[in-house]
Amino acid sequence: MTTILCIDDEKRMLELLELFITPHGYRCLTSDDGQKGLQLLSVHDVDLVILDVMMPFMNGWQVCEAIRQKSNVPIIMLTARSDKSDVVKGLQAGADDYIVKPFDEQELVARVNAVLRRSSAAVDSSIIVRDGFILDLTAYTIQLNGQTLSLTLKEFQLLETFMTHPTRTYTRDQLLAVVWPDRSSTDSRTVDSHIRNLRDKLKTAGFPTSDYIVTVWGIGYKWK
Repeated sequence: MTTILCIDDEKRMLELLELFITPHGYRCLTSDDGQKGLQLLSVHDVDLVILDVMMPFMNGWQVCEAIRQKSNVPIIMLTARSDKSDVVKGLQAGADDYIVKPFDEQELVARVNAVLRRSSAAVDSSIIVRDGFILDLTAYTIQLNGQTLSLTLKEFQLLETFMTHPTRTYTRDQLLAVVWPDRSSTDSRTVDSHIRNLRDKLKTAGFPTSDYIVTVWGIGYKWK
C-alpha cells in the first residue's frame, strides 16, 4: 500500500489530511513535529511526504532540506500563503509541489496522484528490463537472475544502446557516434574490442551473451 507521511503541527490539519487521503487507498502516517517526522521517515517505507511550512522548532523548509540530504522521496509543501517567495523557497529546498491552504479533497488527491505518477515515471525511466535482464541506468549495473555485474562506462553505454532499441542493427560508425561522440582518434576496431570485452564479462558471469549480442556480418551488431 502506498504510504504518505503528513507532518503538520496542527492536529486538526493532520486529521483532515488523513480523512481526505485514506478513502483513496493510501496509508497515512502523521506527525505534529518536524523532528519526529524525520524519525518516522527513517523507519517506515514512505512514498510521499506532505509537509507544512510554518511549524515551531523546525520549520517545513528545514525539514525538507533534511529529507533531501538522505532521500529523494516526493514532497508536497503546505503553505497558508500563496506568496511566490514561499513557493520558490520550498521548491529550492527540494519540494516537488505545493498546496495553498485552505484546500479541498479533490485538489489534494489530484496533486498527490500527480506527484506520485511523476515519481514513478522517474524511477521507471532509470531501469530497462529486457529478456530477464535488468539494466540500472543510475547504478551502471546489469542484473540477471539475482546476479549483478558492474561494467565500465563504455560497456554499459553499449549495452544500454542495444537494449533500448532491441530490433535495430547498429553499424560500427553509429555506435561510435553514440558511445564515443568525441571520437577524433577512435576507429571501428574500438567498437569490436569493447563488444568482445563486454561479451567476455557477461559470459564469465554466466550470462547467455551468444543469444543476445549478435554480430550482423558486414554491418555491425544488434540485440536479438
